[in-house]
Amino acid sequence: LSSRWETCWFKVELSIPSAWAGREVHFIWESDGEGMVWRDAQPVQGLTKEGEKTSYILTSSLKETEPHSLTLYVELACNGLFGAGKGSMIAPPDPDRRFTLSKAELVVFNRDVYELLVDLEILLDMAQLLGEENQRSFQALYAANQMVNMCDVTDPSTFPAARDLAAAIFSQRNGESQHTIHAVGHCHIDSAWLWPYEETIRKCARSWVTVVRLMECNPELTFACSQAQQFEWVRSWYPGLYTQIQDFVAKGQFIPVGGTWVEMDGNLPSGESMVRQFLQGQRFFQEQFGKICSEFWLPDTFGYSAQLPQLMRGCGIRRFLTQKLSWNLVNTFPHHTFFWEGIDGSRVLTHFPPGDSYGMQGRVEEMLKTVKNNKDKGRVNHSALLFGFGDGGGGPTQKMLDRMKRMNDIDGLPRVQISTPDQLFSVLEKESSRLCTWVGELFLELHNGTYTTQAQIKKGNRECERILHDVEVLSTLAVAQGGAFKYPASQLQRLWRLLLLNQFHDVLPGSCIQLVVEDALQYYAEIRRAGAQLQDEAVQSLCRELLQPKAGSTESTLVLNTLPWERTEVILRTGPAGTETLALVTVPSMGYAIVREPYVPPQPVAVRKQEDGSITMDNGVIAVCLDMMGRLTSLRLVGSKRESVPDGCYANQFALFDDVPLYWDAWDVMDYHLETRKPVTMLLKPLEITLAGGLRGSTRFSLQIGKGSTLTQEIILDATCPYLRFLTQVEWKEAHKFLKVEFPVQVRSTNATYEIQFGHLQRPTHWNTSWDWARFEVWAHKWLDLSEHGFGVALLNDCKYGASAHGNVLSLSLLRAPKSPDATADITHHQFTYAVMPHLGSFQDASVIQCAYNLNFPLHAVPVSSAQCLAWSAFSVSSPAVVLETVKQARCACLMCLNSHLRCPPKAEDRPEAVVVRLYEAHGSTVDAWLQTSLPIKEAMLCDLLEQPAAQGCLPLEQQGVRLSFTPFHLLSILLVLGQ
Repeated sequence: LSSRWETCWFKVELSIPSAWAGREVHFIWESDGEGMVWRDAQPVQGLTKEGEKTSYILTSSLKETEPHSLTLYVELACNGLFGAGKGSMIAPPDPDRRFTLSKAELVVFNRDVYELLVDLEILLDMAQLLGEENQRSFQALYAANQMVNMCDVTDPSTFPAARDLAAAIFSQRNGESQHTIHAVGHCHIDSAWLWPYEETIRKCARSWVTVVRLMECNPELTFACSQAQQFEWVRSWYPGLYTQIQDFVAKGQFIPVGGTWVEMDGNLPSGESMVRQFLQGQRFFQEQFGKICSEFWLPDTFGYSAQLPQLMRGCGIRRFLTQKLSWNLVNTFPHHTFFWEGIDGSRVLTHFPPGDSYGMQGRVEEMLKTVKNNKDKGRVNHSALLFGFGDGGGGPTQKMLDRMKRMNDIDGLPRVQISTPDQLFSVLEKESSRLCTWVGELFLELHNGTYTTQAQIKKGNRECERILHDVEVLSTLAVAQGGAFKYPASQLQRLWRLLLLNQFHDVLPGSCIQLVVEDALQYYAEIRRAGAQLQDEAVQSLCRELLQPKAGSTESTLVLNTLPWERTEVILRTGPAGTETLALVTVPSMGYAIVREPYVPPQPVAVRKQEDGSITMDNGVIAVCLDMMGRLTSLRLVGSKRESVPDGCYANQFALFDDVPLYWDAWDVMDYHLETRKPVTMLLKPLEITLAGGLRGSTRFSLQIGKGSTLTQEIILDATCPYLRFLTQVEWKEAHKFLKVEFPVQVRSTNATYEIQFGHLQRPTHWNTSWDWARFEVWAHKWLDLSEHGFGVALLNDCKYGASAHGNVLSLSLLRAPKSPDATADITHHQFTYAVMPHLGSFQDASVIQCAYNLNFPLHAVPVSSAQCLAWSAFSVSSPAVVLETVKQARCACLMCLNSHLRCPPKAEDRPEAVVVRLYEAHGSTVDAWLQTSLPIKEAMLCDLLEQPAAQGCLPLEQQGVRLSFTPFHLLSILLVLGQ
């Protein structure tokens, strides 16, 4: 069988000999491809040699009444548990790899021999691992020795006495002080990684049907299972299996955890995307299983944003489990059980299983490591152990369970009990009085190349987050205007779920195979296509009066602003003959304006070529001087004459680094890459003026990068704009190279500030300690800033995430070129924009945050033939410290539902609509702000992130709007009920 992600089917006809009456009969199937047994048109058993599942139990004791002849079907995939890499696990898939069926047999299973072997394994592990200073190791060794002496392998009657010797050891109990390990079945399934999304659907079915079979035989087995998307896949593709899962969920054995749509990346999704991960996940679990999850479950993600504790708390979650920080390359994280505090002060109880794995196998060695490794064993006496094969699926096995049954309470070993996440966290909460608190982000000191790898995926994510934001704002406003427009709730849910799926922690980070990248880019293309259509429909409804041609009207432009502040910007507008012209426009907050006669800027942009070939650009706000290679030799604030670029330095300097990680190619960038810096200085086309000024000035140049890549950049300065834009195009054809752009600035500060979800944090610009230098490459969202008192410089971007600030050099990571697991990663054409913004005062007072939003959320210009119209604003906020991030329709807008938490009655056509608005404090300050709106609001109430109204959450409606109080980085969601 060849590896092309195909599935082959085998029809297997079995005939069990009558002589096997009373015996346990198994169907054995060994292959290096994953398989699934089907019986009576239903999946009944997953088969993975790597997951130690190679048999399907036909009967535990063959009875005369049972069928002796039957037909099974085996579905065999042309991939192993970890895909089909060529030569190594993370290598690109090998299209010529062959998969072999090596064994298909009908056998009698000797349960007595199996039990004897498990007894011996436990005893021998105790003898070997407890150490010479521990008498229990000798007791175990002598018992095992006696068993071997007593056993005659040809005489099964000797087995019971041998097993009694083991039972005598296993029955000797622990003292009361012994540590308790809470063992929970687990099967981490990457929603895509070294296999495509489609294969994950089959992996879920194989793994979960195996768990269901185990639960039928082991009613004590519990299994924690995350990712609503995977439940939805199984519900759609395997309805019979899903019904069985629902039964075991009701019994408390199959336990949904996590509360998110997928186990997303913990760094790169926007704040609103993270809210939607929880909103879609928790809604799904509530609808399907009658309750939401109480634990956030993210064991394998590459770092954790400092805003996550607040988001968890807002979604009904106060507990968090992961283990990924055990992968730190430099510093050992100091805790396994602790409180984690986010940037707003929200705290969640956090547990890292001390065995540092989510794929344990129930061995003695793992139990001992769990206790020995536990950094908080003096503070709490309980910890988790997640057992089952994972990453590519597989899950728990009978042998794992049988090992732990023997270890339930043996003197010399920690107590092991099959438990649930709720039981574990409940007991940890009772013991939590002495726990430590970790404040701020949980930064993984590894895999920091994932902030940059697969730039097209990063760009697709940022763009689609913006598209869905704009569609929701405009659709909500269109509904509020009245008329026949219906909010596209089901279409938006479909598009959000595609975006959330692509935020899985091996897709958005770029650590997946080429086939997954192709799927992800197709999903982004679908969001762009459908989003553009939905946006057009919303604008047509919102502005229908203005879009109707009227007598005596003239050609003009309707400009829409989806951000919550007034904006004055240069736009490109299309005339009646398709000609494009520039216009300087002012558009109110979250609203629109009609532009006829563009108004003249207070100072037009001046672009001048100097005798030495350099070019200067000046708009009255900032003045720059560029050399022939497009590098900034000067960047001044005109009003204060403050220079940003140090003498003798060049800003906008491209640099190329060798980028050869130790193993994890797409994942890692190592600190030693910094020793290989080579400035890019090979000029292809020197700097030339492309727009001479007025409303916009621009210059262009081209460079050669490395051996075969080219970069063309247009440097743009608009009238009144406080930042300089760099529109960049790269033909990238490198291998194991890393491209960055550097801005040395005349600023001294020991910390730089980076935007994260709904806020920002500071990281050091020095490498004093190992914790500092381990952050040589970090992540940010739309901006980073280096400021001293009274002055600073910010870098803005429209689709980049990797960054660093060392000393006085701000650096933005642009492109990488890893070769596994995708040999073609990033080898394509790229377009992106970044900007530099010098400012007086703090970045807060200088509106850096607003400028970064403006760069990412362009104004929308629509040609219209209409009479003069007044500007219209739907929402505004009185304080610049507060950002109105989201405006959307509430999930259920029926007042009865909002007040009673019930479902909508079937006839709800005449219900008043409700809108959810989400705001956050962005400056790190305590502030009161007025939310003002021109919409007809009847009622306002606080709600949580799941859109459930808060108790006593009613807010008075006053003439100035709705008064809101914020503490630093606090997030508020408000339900606004609209009148007719």
